[in-house]
Amino acid sequence: MKTYTMDLALLSNGQRVSYHNITEEVKQAVKESKITNGICVVQSPHTTCSVIFEEFVHDLDFNGDEFLQVDLNRILDKIIPRELSEETNYRYPGPKHLEFLMGLKDPNYPSDPGTILNGDAHIRASLFGSSETFIVKDTALQIGSVGYVYFIDFDQNRKRNRKCQLIVMGD
Repeated sequence: MKTYTMDLALLSNGQRVSYHNITEEVKQAVKESKITNGICVVQSPHTTCSVIFEEFVHDLDFNGDEFLQVDLNRILDKIIPRELSEETNYRYPGPKHLEFLMGLKDPNYPSDPGTILNGDAHIRASLFGSSETFIVKDTALQIGSVGYVYFIDFDQNRKRNRKCQLIVMGD
């Protein structure tokens, strides 16, 4: 069995949910892998991000978001409201976790408590999961003609560099 790995670098917008259509990059990775038959796993290593498989929609709103994404955001806003202050129904982040995060010496985690009021993003990402697995047959990703692969960052508190990991395995 052969394996091929690739990381995609993505930038979240930090103002609203970020959707990245990564379909062409995933198809290119499958092609570069030279694996004829196997699987392709697309994964986020971030706890506020998800990978989904959805239909591509040609209609966009004024932000450039596809209508299906806008609809999804509206539904999620109703059942998982934004955590905009510590005075919400969310218990996250607790005082011990806040202390831990404020002590990190990692540029991805600034010492600003407002940037971690993102319990909603964690819950949303947990619902959708961090990965999707696709069949590779005859050196092609088996996703049909309207299926697309999206990387989503549900965290809306700051711009961030994100990574999406791919592995293609097979013969």
